[in-house]
Amino acid sequence: MAYRIGTRGSALATTQTQWVANAMTTADTAFEQVIIKTKGDVTTGSLANLGGTGVFATALRQAVINGEVDLAVHSLKDLPAKQPAELRIAAIPERADYRDALCAADGMTLDTLPKGAKIGTGSPRRVAQLLALRPDLEMVDIRGNVHTRLARVKGYEHHHDNAPAAAGSPKGDLDAVVLACAGIDRLGLDWAITQRIDPEIMLPAPGQGALAVEVSAEKALDAPLATALADHDQLAARLEATAERALLETLEAGCAAPLGGLARFNGTSLHLDAIVSAMDGSKTIRREATTTIAIEAITDATLATAYQLGVEVAKMMIDDGADLLPPGPARGNR
Repeated sequence: MAYRIGTRGSALATTQTQWVANAMTTADTAFEQVIIKTKGDVTTGSLANLGGTGVFATALRQAVINGEVDLAVHSLKDLPAKQPAELRIAAIPERADYRDALCAADGMTLDTLPKGAKIGTGSPRRVAQLLALRPDLEMVDIRGNVHTRLARVKGYEHHHDNAPAAAGSPKGDLDAVVLACAGIDRLGLDWAITQRIDPEIMLPAPGQGALAVEVSAEKALDAPLATALADHDQLAARLEATAERALLETLEAGCAAPLGGLARFNGTSLHLDAIVSAMDGSKTIRREATTTIAIEAITDATLATAYQLGVEVAKMMIDDGADLLPPGPARGNR
């Protein structure tokens, strides 16, 4: 059976989608990519001001609902926490590196960047946590594909003369950019990373490093497709995503400050670490909790336990004043 798999048209999105398609291809299933243009792909301006999380997902989701495609592949961190009733996240494959990546001139790290260094990112979450760590840094709002962003780092611009960077975009004007390790790795550009930032220093966005395969409620019952999806729904990734998205969902009800969150499952317990920050880095609230989950398969009960962990940590943060922190521009945690 041949299925249409929806994706954004960027090099990263098509690479991720092809990886999923290859992994799920069997004697009973085949997949054809269908490019869907999203609001984030065709609109200029700050991603946070365009709507933050969800700006890349809406058109893909609508294509699934309309039957234009049978399934869609998302970066999980791009999906809003509220799940549409018509859709199911049917598989979360094994998670890639969830850390943020510093890509800096001259091999520099966060410790060795000079005072006043210009750092590019389109993420309020990264801005807030970087300023909490290094208030002397100058943060520059950027967007564009991975190649376009890397080309803005001094000394990196010549690596991308033949790469798909946006025409007319600046080059070599920044000391560093911060991106997701997973995307850089998937594109084979790991040479550009000068520091994989430890989560103790900077917590990633909920879902960072994970992919989500979304289908309609009807297609979730399609036998060949359902089997392929179930085979690639990885236990640890599913539990971690459930806790992180519960954290996001609960905090979105009353807190608009930039949010970072990371859950890790070790086979016997699930640990969730989270942070909310004022945009200028002047105040942060960081809390964590652990729950016991000793299982070998995904069940409704274990997912409920993971979800409750996210709710618990979010409520701890709200009790400590997370809802009183000044908001970032829309909900843009990326």
